[in-house]
Amino acid sequence: MKKLKGCLYSASESNTKLPDLGPDLIMSEILPRLPAKCVGRAKKVCKEWLSCISSKEFVMMHCRHMCKGSRQNILSIGQESCFISSTGVDLVDEKTMITLPFHVRPSDVWILSSLNGLLCVCLRNTFEMLIWNPLIRSCINISDSKSYGFFKIYSDVVGLYIDSSNDYRVLHIKRGRFTIDVMAYSRRTSHWKRISFLQKRHYHTNVLACW
Repeated sequence: MKKLKGCLYSASESNTKLPDLGPDLIMSEILPRLPAKCVGRAKKVCKEWLSCISSKEFVMMHCRHMCKGSRQNILSIGQESCFISSTGVDLVDEKTMITLPFHVRPSDVWILSSLNGLLCVCLRNTFEMLIWNPLIRSCINISDSKSYGFFKIYSDVVGLYIDSSNDYRVLHIKRGRFTIDVMAYSRRTSHWKRISFLQKRHYHTNVLACW
């Protein structure tokens, strides 16, 4: 990092073009500090960058840099209570008790997926799925009368992602006997949409895979 700062400083002092930093410096000091979206675009630069960014070592470096010096919030759900803990490099740990926005015990809430502070959760008594932001106490029930948005613990998989239009979406894969039903919920439109996915028959199984 000192070498990188020295190169940038000398270039700015002399009003000249930046010197060649070299691939090692770019891979170890610049790319790991980029936001996730920029890292995704960097994969398309060349095969060498794709190989580096796809490695486990790079993923660990990127995670360390993203967490370093930033304020982190940890949600803790117990049998009867729910807390948010704030941690950081120069921050004393703080705990704040929060009230759930749904009428169930904390122990009856299953966290299915998380992304950028948003949680996709399931209520144990009804199997309804909700999008919940614990920090601002906001909650949206994404289940509907067409049986969309209901979670089955032994056969379903749920994930959160952001599409190319920056819309937060919930991906719900429902596996039955030799069938796969894949739905995507849009936070922007508040609607579910069936999508085509893994149409080959040998993917259709109700047996959970272990990775």
